Amino acid sequence: MAALDLFGRRWTLRILWELRDRPLGFRALREQCDGMSSSVLRQRLLELIEARLVERGDDEGYGLTALGREACGELLGLHAWAERWAAELEGPGPAGRGA
Repeated sequence: MAALDLFGRRWTLRILWELRDRPLGFRALREQCDGMSSSVLRQRLLELIEARLVERGDDEGYGLTALGREACGELLGLHAWAERWAAELEGPGPAGRGA
């Protein structure tokens, strides 16, 4: 339940997603997460650092820890499912249903 609480917070999944390929500095991460305020980004980063999913590098900015990379690996499965779901929703509706 703790993981669902953390991942359910606004912008948390987006931050993890943006860090999945490489570390980013604060400004670059904020630009990737268009529309997020600096204060919210700061708060989410602190939460993710406390949860040991994100770490702050010396000069590279913020990056995923081993646990964070593992979490993103699990999120890739959800991403693949979401793409299949979107394709299903775009297709014809279930047979036998009236309009």
